[in-house]
Amino acid sequence: MTSETPPLVLSFKEGISLTEPDGRFFLQSSSRTTMSLENTSKGIRAGLRLLAEGGATEEQLTELILQQEGQSGLPRFFYDLQMLIQAGLICHTVFWNEVRLATLIPLSKTYQFQYSEPIAEQRYILSRFAYFHQQGEQLVLESPLAHSQMVLHDWRASALLQILAKPKCLDELCQAFPELSPSAVSMCLSLLLSNHSLDIVSENGKTEEADNLVQWEFHDLVFQARSRKGRHGNLYGAYHRFEGQIEPLPVVKPPMSDTIISLYKPDIDALKQNDVSFTRVLEERSSFRKPGEQPITVEQLGEFLYRTARVRKIIGTEQRPYERSNRPYPSGGACYELELYLVVNVCEGLPSGLYHYSPIEHTLEKLTDRTREVERLLEDAYSAAAQQGMPQILIILAARFQRLMWRYNSMAYAAMLKNVGVLYQNLYLVATAMGLAPCALGGGDSDLFAAAAEIDYYVETSVGEFILGSRPDS
Repeated sequence: MTSETPPLVLSFKEGISLTEPDGRFFLQSSSRTTMSLENTSKGIRAGLRLLAEGGATEEQLTELILQQEGQSGLPRFFYDLQMLIQAGLICHTVFWNEVRLATLIPLSKTYQFQYSEPIAEQRYILSRFAYFHQQGEQLVLESPLAHSQMVLHDWRASALLQILAKPKCLDELCQAFPELSPSAVSMCLSLLLSNHSLDIVSENGKTEEADNLVQWEFHDLVFQARSRKGRHGNLYGAYHRFEGQIEPLPVVKPPMSDTIISLYKPDIDALKQNDVSFTRVLEERSSFRKPGEQPITVEQLGEFLYRTARVRKIIGTEQRPYERSNRPYPSGGACYELELYLVVNVCEGLPSGLYHYSPIEHTLEKLTDRTREVERLLEDAYSAAAQQGMPQILIILAARFQRLMWRYNSMAYAAMLKNVGVLYQNLYLVATAMGLAPCALGGGDSDLFAAAAEIDYYVETSVGEFILGSRPDS
């Protein structure tokens, strides 16, 4: 292959192999999916072997088919090749003087390869949604807009993207890389366009971004694309990938303090008969950012926590390789990775400070007095509640991340946030039934909480905030 020839090479993606047991012909993937190719011609089989043995250009494939079957074999072969491309089985690699520059790899079942030849006078810029990361000793370019990823094999491919941080046309890029052939630079641009990693820059210097993308922030779109099926090739769902390597976190967090405060337990059977109706609770649920003058009591707090978050029972390991629990709210896989911490400002019968709720013992563990970090947590909650009133109690929802990550791939963090929403609703409904003042907050400082509780940010920290207090007289 020389720099003058078209430098785009087609090959099967990693994990795809050809097998020929007993003269039969099969295409097999690493996921054990098998496709029978028994009705294929001799020429097509030769072409598929070439794709499996390292790849070839379309010209080389054409020459091979002509040698094997003549002109009549070309339509069927390229029809089958197109089907393999659209099935996400074929990679496209840009070569220059026998050096791999970059490879476009399909990721999802909905991948559609569309060759986009760059326009010479058009200026392009790297998309604000494109991002790099290391993967298996390779530098990979991805975008939540794409159903593919681009592996950058050579430093020149990476440098090309650095230059595209500013608007550039094809001629300017060719001048920046005089050692590369114009066809190689153009083909790299084509793969970037196919990977939705470039934006077109208009004459006024602005990118031509579609209206439906303007309001998306980078991290939001990446999170949407990578935590659901469709735009990545990662494992998705419950795979227990660390089984046998790392022990799962216990179903209930071990005690954090020797200072234990027992809480009031309400009579649940009596509440079933005499509590406020469910419809009334739903209709009257509301957020109260300003609490009443009379502080909430420790008895009310005990009833509230018992009704919303206690462990009702532990479920053993007979069916799954880790213990689970049952609580008054649902949780993905019954993992219950969320922990409740209470920052107490004022509560009748309970000193101010930071506490951890033990859901199985129904007790509070006092972690610290009213430190500077505790003060700042309350001040942040006061600001998040539009400064309408200093919270009486700030409930911080923290996640023991590995409790859920041990079980789930790709979707673990998204499931955590859904669990936060479910628990928020539980807190709202019980507070309404009890005549208390609840209010969920939009966010908080996870580093500050980790410092206040003296825990490892990457093992457990805050993912939600909720304030609770007495109901205002009005």
